[in-house]
Amino acid sequence: MKIGERTVLVCDCAHSIALDGTALGKACGEGGTPTVHTQLCRAQLDRFEAAVATGQPLLVACTQEAPLFAEIAAEVAPDISLTFTNIRERAGWSDEGAQALPKIAALLAEAALPIPPTGALTLTSQGTCLVYGNDERAIEAGRELAKRLDVTVLLTSAKDIPPPPVMDAAIFRGRIRSARGWVGAFEIVVDDYAPALPSSRGALGFEPVRQGASARCDLILDLTGGTPLFPDHKRRDGYLRPDPNSPAQVAKALLDIADLVGEFEKPRFVDFKADLCAHSRSRKTGCTRCLDVCPTGAITPNGDHVAIDPHVCAGCGSCAAVCPTGAATYALPSAATVYERLRTLLATYRKAGGAAPALLIHDPRHGDALVGMMARHGRGLPARVLPFALNEVTQVGFDLFALALAYGCTHVRLLTGPENDGETAGLASQIGLAEAAFSGLGYGSGRVAVIDAADPDAVADELWALPADAVEAGMFLPMGPKRTVTMLALRHLHKAAPAPVEVLPLPPGAPFGRVSVNVEGCTLCLSCVGACPTGALLDNADKPMLSFAQDACVQCGLCKTTCPEKVISLVPEIDFRDQARGAAVVKEEEPFCCVSCGKPFATKSSIEKIVTTLAGKHWMFATPEAANRIRMCEDCRVRDQFERGNEPLALGQRPVPRTTDDDLREREEAERNAQPAAVRQKLM
Repeated sequence: MKIGERTVLVCDCAHSIALDGTALGKACGEGGTPTVHTQLCRAQLDRFEAAVATGQPLLVACTQEAPLFAEIAAEVAPDISLTFTNIRERAGWSDEGAQALPKIAALLAEAALPIPPTGALTLTSQGTCLVYGNDERAIEAGRELAKRLDVTVLLTSAKDIPPPPVMDAAIFRGRIRSARGWVGAFEIVVDDYAPALPSSRGALGFEPVRQGASARCDLILDLTGGTPLFPDHKRRDGYLRPDPNSPAQVAKALLDIADLVGEFEKPRFVDFKADLCAHSRSRKTGCTRCLDVCPTGAITPNGDHVAIDPHVCAGCGSCAAVCPTGAATYALPSAATVYERLRTLLATYRKAGGAAPALLIHDPRHGDALVGMMARHGRGLPARVLPFALNEVTQVGFDLFALALAYGCTHVRLLTGPENDGETAGLASQIGLAEAAFSGLGYGSGRVAVIDAADPDAVADELWALPADAVEAGMFLPMGPKRTVTMLALRHLHKAAPAPVEVLPLPPGAPFGRVSVNVEGCTLCLSCVGACPTGALLDNADKPMLSFAQDACVQCGLCKTTCPEKVISLVPEIDFRDQARGAAVVKEEEPFCCVSCGKPFATKSSIEKIVTTLAGKHWMFATPEAANRIRMCEDCRVRDQFERGNEPLALGQRPVPRTTDDDLREREEAERNAQPAAVRQKLM
């Protein structure tokens, strides 16, 4: 059987799965009838080898024996495209395994989709390792690592620590004041820094301390048991922090860190387009959603937008989930790929006869393990619960929730685990937005929720208890950027809603809404238009006018903070009326014409406000003539200033040059004035 370009090999795992090849072929479409193997990984392994020998892309419906299949494929056809999917634990091994055919068809169709490659960056570690600890346990760990790495031991305390018989690792004392970086590029600043004295006898002695010493290293093993050096430290590559009181954790950390030498590829988890970012304009802060939810500190302000450091980014995807403009998008895989996977999964399930699907979003680590335990030791997943694996549960947002419901899902459940501790703030905000939107349209509460449990029985109980109330499924394609897809889904949900409303109120902080302008106080200065990063606020080149396009507004608040009149407020909502799809005029005026030449140059309200504020109250506009210049255009204002004879740049009468004759004449007059009056009379 073929699905798309891939030949599909299915196996009922020694008859432990109820598989009807003819029915499965019909459920999967026109790809033919598959051969249902019984022991593809053992007695029928030659059939797999024959399929590999064709060189055609393969999809094998088994993950348990994936290493064996991959090894054989590497020998027979090294360049073959080989993928795997699990239909056993996720569908066949269930109390409803006999009814799981639609689910199996959907899982196969989803797995057959091509997944585009993602970008990566290269990290290099030379093996320079810092062991940071409090006592001799740090020295022991450092000496063990010194066999494979270039090790320095930094001790926070210098009391009663016996010196090692051989200094095979450099020992210092000090306390790390600050640390930053990633594997291969850590930078630390150390206070109370001092090297150990080689003459130490009963206990380690140290040279005089100094403050603010800086150092670089490739790896850090933190055995202090205190406050971590980095936020979300479990995801900081190259930084290992086991419990120093747990020998098992310390031993595992020693093994792991010793292998971190060489070059490593790290995925670029997030694609960022700075021109779409609504963080800031003109030094006024707008959207800070990604900054608020990033657990690692990988996102920092950078002028009008933010900067995402791919070396520090741990790939939780919270920034992409909450970004209202699509400036930050998850790339492992891209949102378009996730949308298409979801559409294919649900469309195939529905065409195969499945009804009332529920979506279980999980990661491949914690989620796969729990699903496997439920299948092996419990009831397994219900036949209508479709597992949907993503790199991180926290990468999903309101767009995917709306799309899932619009494609017919009754409920969405997100399976989180211990690795998600401290990373769910963004996910919680998106679930809150979904709760407000779906309940506001009459779909009821609880459509989207988190299952945070490590007990497989508890997870199974919640999934089996989900009500099977049908939701009308849409058939639209998820085309366009994130916001466009979200609105497509919401318009379908509004059309099929049990209780549709024209205007749906949303909680504060929602990325949908309108701006409310007090038109009486608005002077049409259009500062808001220049500040709006999405083009939701528009002007008119031909006349003073302010328009608003609600579909483009992300409620960043830049217009509100920029407005000099403080007449703008934000109203979070979704307006489903047609009038909200285009730009609507908020305020318009006739232009104010110059009282001298008649040229339009400003708005009437702006000029009137300036006249009211300045005329007679500012020394430059104290006279009626000066105040009238406010009503003139820039050219006439300058002309009037000079024509009225009160030229501010005038220098007075040009001075006459002095000559020698002037000096002689003044001297004679002075001598004559100095003579007695009778003499002056005779001289005259």
